Amino acid sequence: MLLPNRHLVADLLARYRAWERLVLADPLDETVRGRFEDVAYTLCVLMGQRTAREAIWQAEAYLRRIRPVPIFPDAPRSVTPAGRD
Repeated sequence: MLLPNRHLVADLLARYRAWERLVLADPLDETVRGRFEDVAYTLCVLMGQRTAREAIWQAEAYLRRIRPVPIFPDAPRSVTPAGRD
């Protein structure tokens, strides 16, 4: 399964929050609202969600997960001494 770039997700989430604050400060500014909706749409597409709320939730959950990437993909993930499991 393909996963989005963590830095891109973090950047889009930060931009979403910044535009959200600006929209809340001036809800009638069409330019600000348009930019906010563009970032929300991009997050929806990137996270594979239909609504901005779901996309934000998925992005935050994705950034909380820590998955170390193995340097050698063919190497065993863990080595246990003989007789121990």
